[in-house]
Amino acid sequence: MTSTAFDNVIAEFEPVIGLETHIELGTQTKMFCGCSTEFGGDPNTHVCPVCLGLPGSMPAVNRTAVESTIRMGLALNCSIAPWSRFARKNYFYPDMPKNYQISQYDEPLCINGFLDVTVITEDGPRVFRVEIERVHMEEDTGKLTHGGGAGRIHGATHSLVDYNRAGIPLIEVVTKPIAGTGSLAPDVAKAYVTELRELMRALGVSDVRMEEGSLRCDVNVSLARTGESWGTRTETKNVNSLRSVERAVRTEMIRQAERLRDGNRIVQETRHFNEETGNTTSGRSKEQAEDYRYFPEPDLIPVAPSEEWISELRTTLPEIPSVRRARLQQVWGISDFDMASLVNAGALDLIEQTIHSGVSEQAARKWWMGEFSRIANERGCDLVDLTVQPLDIRQVESLIASGDLTDKLARSVFEGVIAGEGSVAEVISRRGLKVVSDDTSLIAAIEQALAEQPDVAEKIKSGKLQAAGAIVGAVMKATQGQADAAKVRGLLFELLGISE
Repeated sequence: MTSTAFDNVIAEFEPVIGLETHIELGTQTKMFCGCSTEFGGDPNTHVCPVCLGLPGSMPAVNRTAVESTIRMGLALNCSIAPWSRFARKNYFYPDMPKNYQISQYDEPLCINGFLDVTVITEDGPRVFRVEIERVHMEEDTGKLTHGGGAGRIHGATHSLVDYNRAGIPLIEVVTKPIAGTGSLAPDVAKAYVTELRELMRALGVSDVRMEEGSLRCDVNVSLARTGESWGTRTETKNVNSLRSVERAVRTEMIRQAERLRDGNRIVQETRHFNEETGNTTSGRSKEQAEDYRYFPEPDLIPVAPSEEWISELRTTLPEIPSVRRARLQQVWGISDFDMASLVNAGALDLIEQTIHSGVSEQAARKWWMGEFSRIANERGCDLVDLTVQPLDIRQVESLIASGDLTDKLARSVFEGVIAGEGSVAEVISRRGLKVVSDDTSLIAAIEQALAEQPDVAEKIKSGKLQAAGAIVGAVMKATQGQADAAKVRGLLFELLGISE
């Protein structure tokens, strides 16, 4: 997938995107029963007659889940409905034991909000307002594991179902169509999910771990030629990383443009995103209106939060991420562009945690936005996925300050830590990474280098101090990069009787 192909799409078409984000709440029990929501239990051990949909079982609404949803709605600038109710969404799928899902349909709890997101452009940061259509409550489904193939249903010889996840409180945040983004559509999508994730984390309502499925995103994309009405949309399901949200939008824009240029029409359908290839594949058609036969859930009373309850919950809202960023930006003295870069790289929390561990702001930014960003890009992962911890950085910085490590050696230490070779101390021991600081050893290496390059000493003595680089380089090579270059230079000049 080339940048030229994407540029050609933008020259001819206008994209419209929409995002449906599913967030599992971090409650201790499920939405309608008392089963544990702990992640990673043995299959089908966190279940009961209610979440298995057995005859005669009666659901009861989790109050904490309702409170969390109201707080989410308030943080997203939504109106909180004075009266909402649950509905049964009827359809058959093996991971849904009741053959219907308890959800909210035409009467959601939160409506008409917005979330402002910032995207870096060549002309500086741009703010886009993403309008929120609704935030509603529902229950999650179970989890299917497909065997005998590549882990997907296509080509599988069998499937196993685990109902531990069935019934976990699930909140869906649905945006209104997002138009006018042009070439920034993939970036806006990623920035929105990033901002939403940070907001949920600040609220403490979910751990929003995309790798565990507690935050999943359905990405809607359509294209239309400039000046024409919106085109037919596709829905790429369950995209589970920030990088993949961006890639899914970009991939689908290019794919749809190629079909439209060839005279083909876009089919309204769900699609699956392949993390390895970055491509999408067809799922199921949605061209015919789906009749889920919604009707009010007869076993649950409506949710009618009072103004007093809403006001009380409003007082519990923390400092929202945008306000926090403005505060940190002022404290750190960095530009709008630099702050947007930190956010888009997923480095803000990591940098703040590193500073709190005792590392300077400058050093924290240097490592996370420099060396670690490079490694993350090479691996195709997010910064948070790297195994390095703030305390590792503090330990390495202390060793640099004491002269036991150079920046070059420190990079090698972090490479080992990230590669899983052990702790900072273990990597240093295993790789033999320590500055050669013994004057006798360094002077011996300098004398050896001078003996091999006798003309360099005369050049230095005649005033060509830049010639010292050849000797310093030779000593660094001899010590396998474990000497302090500044100290070598000082000893060289002292040996030659020269002052800088």
